[in-house]
Amino acid sequence: MAVAFTKEESFETASETLIPDRPISPHPNLVTEAGLKDLEAQLQHAREAYHAASAIEDVNERRRQAAPSLRDLRYFAERARTAQLVADPSSSDVVAFGNTVTFSRDDGRVQTYRIVGEDEADPKAGSISYVSPVARVLMGKAVGDVVSVGAQELEIIAIS
Repeated sequence: MAVAFTKEESFETASETLIPDRPISPHPNLVTEAGLKDLEAQLQHAREAYHAASAIEDVNERRRQAAPSLRDLRYFAERARTAQLVADPSSSDVVAFGNTVTFSRDDGRVQTYRIVGEDEADPKAGSISYVSPVARVLMGKAVGDVVSVGAQELEIIAIS
C-alpha cells in the first residue's frame, strides 16, 4: 500500500509541476538601460530560487518548489538573451522609446508616462510599454499634436 500512495503522491506532484511557460511576446524585446538591469536581476533571482529548490531533499516538494522558478528561469533567460538595448533619446522634439510624455485627455485628466520595454512597463509607476495602444499613437508626435485612442483624444503637452 505504501507504494500505491507514493505513486499517487508522485502523480499528483507531477501534475502540479506541469505549469505552462510564460508567453514570450512576438514584438522586438526593446529595453532601456534600467530595464536590462532589471531583467538581469530577475534572471539571477530565478537562478537562486531554482538552486534553492534543487537542494530540497523530498523529491515531491523539490518538484513543487522548482517548477515555478524553472519556468521563470527559462523566461528571463530568453528575455535577457533577446534584449535590444535602446539608448536614451537624444532629443525631446518627438515622442520616442525612452521619452517621458505628458498628455491631457478629453475628460481633463493629465497623465505622464515613460515609454519603455514590455517587461519594465508598469502604468501604476508611470511607465507604459512601447507596444501599448497609447504609446503607439504617441510615438513620432510632437508637443501640441492631438491623437485619437479609441473614442478619446489626447493632446501632447510635454516631452522629456
